[in-house]
Amino acid sequence: MSELFDAVDALVASRAVLPPPAERKRLRAAHGLTIDEVAGALKVRRATVSGWESGKTEPRSPEREAYARLLDQLAELYPAPANPAPPEQDTAVPETFTSEPDLAPEARTPTAVPVSEAAETTAAENAQSAAPVVAAVPGTAPRPARTTRPSSTSRRPGAKKAAPAGTPAGGTDPRFENGPLAVVDVEDGKVLAYCVGGLVLDVPAKSIPSLVDWTLREAKLGQPKLSGPGKDADPLLVLTPSALERYGLPATLSEEERLAGRIPEGHKVIKQLTRAEWQLTKRGFGPWARIYRPAKGSDRQCVQLCVPSWHALDSRHWGHAAQLPPAELARVLGVYASRVMTPRGSTAVTGLELITALHPPTRASEPDADGKRHSEHHPGSLGKDVIDPMNWPPCEVPDGHPVLKDLPRFHVRGPGEKLFEEAYDWARPMTDAECMLRHLVGIDVNMAFAAGANGLTVGLGEATHVKAPAFDPKLPGSWLVDLSHVDLSRVKVGKEWVELDGSLLPSPFTPKGEHPAGPAWYATPTVAYAAELGYEVRPFEAYVRHESGRYLDGWYQRLRDAYLATMADLGVDADCTPADFLTTMDGYKARDPELAIVVSAVKATVKGGLGKLRERPRGEGWKPGQPWRALSRPTWRPDIRAAIISRTRTNLHRKIVKHAAFTGQYPVAILSDCVVYAANGTSPLDFLPYRQGKPLPGGFKLGINPGLVKHEGTQTVLWGEEVRERFNAPELNLARYIKDGTVTDVDNGE
Repeated sequence: MSELFDAVDALVASRAVLPPPAERKRLRAAHGLTIDEVAGALKVRRATVSGWESGKTEPRSPEREAYARLLDQLAELYPAPANPAPPEQDTAVPETFTSEPDLAPEARTPTAVPVSEAAETTAAENAQSAAPVVAAVPGTAPRPARTTRPSSTSRRPGAKKAAPAGTPAGGTDPRFENGPLAVVDVEDGKVLAYCVGGLVLDVPAKSIPSLVDWTLREAKLGQPKLSGPGKDADPLLVLTPSALERYGLPATLSEEERLAGRIPEGHKVIKQLTRAEWQLTKRGFGPWARIYRPAKGSDRQCVQLCVPSWHALDSRHWGHAAQLPPAELARVLGVYASRVMTPRGSTAVTGLELITALHPPTRASEPDADGKRHSEHHPGSLGKDVIDPMNWPPCEVPDGHPVLKDLPRFHVRGPGEKLFEEAYDWARPMTDAECMLRHLVGIDVNMAFAAGANGLTVGLGEATHVKAPAFDPKLPGSWLVDLSHVDLSRVKVGKEWVELDGSLLPSPFTPKGEHPAGPAWYATPTVAYAAELGYEVRPFEAYVRHESGRYLDGWYQRLRDAYLATMADLGVDADCTPADFLTTMDGYKARDPELAIVVSAVKATVKGGLGKLRERPRGEGWKPGQPWRALSRPTWRPDIRAAIISRTRTNLHRKIVKHAAFTGQYPVAILSDCVVYAANGTSPLDFLPYRQGKPLPGGFKLGINPGLVKHEGTQTVLWGEEVRERFNAPELNLARYIKDGTVTDVDNGE
């Protein structure tokens, strides 16, 4: 009889009543549980719990009774409010303002980061965000499940295939109703396309050519254009190793293929594409392949492939994304696509493509006499015309550029020949008073170079060479001027002169913080800052650009909104108090590791995109003095990159000077957008001069907005002195290691 009773109890439990999905999520969050913890306890996948909380799926026995038991116990601890407020969108970001009334718009926050074109990463994130943050990002809430099958070739996923909660839904454009991209995988012998919003499509294609055809004709993938004169984004297919195997492609590239960046031209899949009259771009069939047919009028036929197992998703920027299951990978890339744009290659390539997508070089003209429209220059863009390599100012181009081909072979250009605007890499020995303090605390500027691009006026056309010009801070360009007379021990802060210890400050005019010894080339923001400090500037010559504009504002705003919306999803809001901000930032990545990947990718998009503005040769048999491929695009603009870094570095110096004038504290080390101070406590609040919750006007301010600062890390003063002594490097840049204290790649000059 007892066995019968047990069976009856089990039967009743298998139909246990569960609270609504929103209540399930509330109860879990109220107890501080993560989705991973619940999934681990119930021995199910993370995506399964996400499906239960989003209402896409329902638990089955035996998990259902265990899940019901968990929720019942949590409901006793955290009863629902009597008058619950209507649920809010997860992606809402509070409207915030971060203006600094004592600074002009051009003089808002900053910081710097070194540039490495070879790694497709470079400088660019700074300047305070004085605009309100978007209240919500469209298309990021989970897509509601349909009540009917979408088509004969598509179906809603079951519990096993449910996407995690928070996956962005597809766009509202009916042409792209299934979102911008899909992850193609093979499961139980079936080819499936995991789209954003939890939708899974059955894929009938049996070859790569037929997969491309199916994508363009039936999949309804893609993304609407970001700007009026622009173009819609091509659909993106991400191929998993099982999909590669199904379609006759290698799961990984050989060493030779990896170095070449593509599979051989004679591969059978490329032959299939050729027979089907599909073409590949010059980069061939590699990690980011574009398969297309020449456009006919406005009819564009192009599909992009992303192959994570071929290292398409660089782990430095995309973390462990390449190892994610298909549904989770679709979520990560979908959030990035909805908030930034559909990836077009590496984060650097995408960053540059975003610049162009927001400011297309051409637009359709007004109808002519015959009623036809023609392509014409789009005002405010860099235009479709490329600057002649031989018309570039010699001071603005990198070594090896064609304009420098007549220089002696081993000639090294000095400051009077070369514009050298780079991010800070500076440190100094600690004073006796600083050594008596207990800790070294690092603060880091959020999206420093993006903020530096915000509101910056840059040149849009070719430069004009002028001799002995009067300096104009509103005129973008490069200036040869002697700033060696600027004395940092006595400078203007606002309208008043202040006395400082100049020996404890880096020069704002050089990346290494060294005092300039004579005439040198500087970008406009650097020279303007010298004048702001109260010193006369008299340029000897200049290359200026009269055609100018705030070309990067839209680019900055889109990346800022993407960053803030994703951080809000991770629990870091823009309107936190300083103490709450530090608390919510602690361990924010662990709250949702997948969204943390998106944050990393957005940051890399900023740095890499601006690095691409001065892209260097990438092999291909190039020799110094010869042109290289990047020179052939209008967006090869080293002058714009230099101006952003210049503004970022001088904005950071302005904050350091204000902080020193008010507190008497000086930085010990600066690396790009990270500044280290000695303090008696472990928190930035132990040395930042907050009064009644308000920061020093024009100084450092804690917060998540671009241009504000966060806690980078804390180590002891004894750690810093021991490291410098161990490596016999009294000026070792401790900002490089402040985050976790691990010291690597030390260069002490030997």
